[in-house]
Amino acid sequence: MPDPTPALIRILVVDDHTLFRRGLIALLSRDAQFQVVGDAADAGEAQRRAQELQPDLILLDNHLPGVNGVDALPALREAAPGARILILTVSEDENDLAAALRNGACGYLLKTIEGDALSVAIRRAMLGESVVAQEMTGKLVAAYRNAAAASAANGTPVPSASAPSLSSLSSLSPRELEILRGIAAGASNKEIARNLSIAETTVKIHVQHILRKLDVSSRVHAAVMATESGLL
Repeated sequence: MPDPTPALIRILVVDDHTLFRRGLIALLSRDAQFQVVGDAADAGEAQRRAQELQPDLILLDNHLPGVNGVDALPALREAAPGARILILTVSEDENDLAAALRNGACGYLLKTIEGDALSVAIRRAMLGESVVAQEMTGKLVAAYRNAAAASAANGTPVPSASAPSLSSLSSLSPRELEILRGIAAGASNKEIARNLSIAETTVKIHVQHILRKLDVSSRVHAAVMATESGLL
């Protein structure tokens, strides 16, 4: 089956640290499918460049001078409506994560990510997937729980993000349910494998089956479904 991602992905890099920005551009330039069409050091410049260049994807730091990346998302989406926006940051704050996704980011990655994993994340984002760092999955679920609890206290329940059904969850095997609990807790495949005393490759296969059975495209959606269903 042919790769449905674009033959060339045009990227705008936004980061206020010149050394990191240049290093990131050099890293991305090693991949023949990526073309860095521009860069910016703050939100205002990013908005102007996005409107001018109309990139396919914007890699956006959160900690920018003046307006931070999360708050700049609405303006960037207006400037380049066709662009996917990935937050790439050092912040592991669950509020930043929740705000980024709420404001239209298609993913939230940490700057500790390996180069190969970043390339994969960009391609997944271009396929329409929500891409969130594994380390942040548990915090995303916590943010969802906190929002649900606050809304329930105010008498305005949070609408279901994924409408989990008993039939979809009942299709999971006992082992798959164990692995889903691990995903919702924010554990990596390696950590789940160690906790269950199975091979990491076995965990990866189970994760693929879980996503297919639940009809979701990412671990994050699966984790939210597990939370909504009371599985944890």
